[in-house]
Amino acid sequence: MSLDRWPARLWLVRHGQSAGNVARDVAMADGLHRIPLDTRDVDVPLSGLGEDQARALGRWFAAQPGEGRPDVILSSPYLRARETARLFRDAGGAAADEAICADERLREKEFGILDGLTVAGIHAQEPQQAEFRRLLGKFYHRPPGGESWCDVIFRLRALLDTVSLHYAGRNVMIVGHQVVVLCLRYILENLSEAEILAIDKQGDVANCSVTEYAHDPAAGKDGGLVLLRYNVTAPIEQDATAAVTRAPDAMVGARG
Repeated sequence: MSLDRWPARLWLVRHGQSAGNVARDVAMADGLHRIPLDTRDVDVPLSGLGEDQARALGRWFAAQPGEGRPDVILSSPYLRARETARLFRDAGGAAADEAICADERLREKEFGILDGLTVAGIHAQEPQQAEFRRLLGKFYHRPPGGESWCDVIFRLRALLDTVSLHYAGRNVMIVGHQVVVLCLRYILENLSEAEILAIDKQGDVANCSVTEYAHDPAAGKDGGLVLLRYNVTAPIEQDATAAVTRAPDAMVGARG
């Protein structure tokens, strides 16, 4: 990677807590097979706390010294991600006139026939898929009508080609979903399946947490993007109006 191909700084942010995250917690606590939502996943909004988290993130970025704010914002087209990006910007995280560019390649992983099911629901209603997932693992398992992690990685490689073509040397923020953050780490750091699943196993990506890369000309033969921090929740912890939340990935019944 060289500076003329990649951003000077790259932030990966998971959206704030969504109404789907809240509904999932209720469904799991009540032992339900399906998350009680009557809207498309793409249309699920932020919860009130998720809105507070997005504003807290914006205020934290606004207080950073120097060129500590993004001048490019790319977002999943899902409502919860777009709302996070807008509230972040409006709270001072980026210039007030900074456009938010929605890119469908940043969308949530698609779950097909498993969409909206809790863990109990998957085992009760789709036991064959539960067994396939156990055998193949989440990296390769593709439920009917859905995607595997590999499918997500394929579209994210294309996204990063666009980033390198249009935003070289810029400060870029990507607002997406838990699986998107993890799969981008897999690509950017050239990780193996075992390495990225080990990171995933350590804990969920927190809502509005920050994962940050910076270009280092001394990294590798041609320079590269170097991970500075992962899943940092300081922007939320340091703000009195918000609280840190985490939820399992959508494959086991969460809205990522």
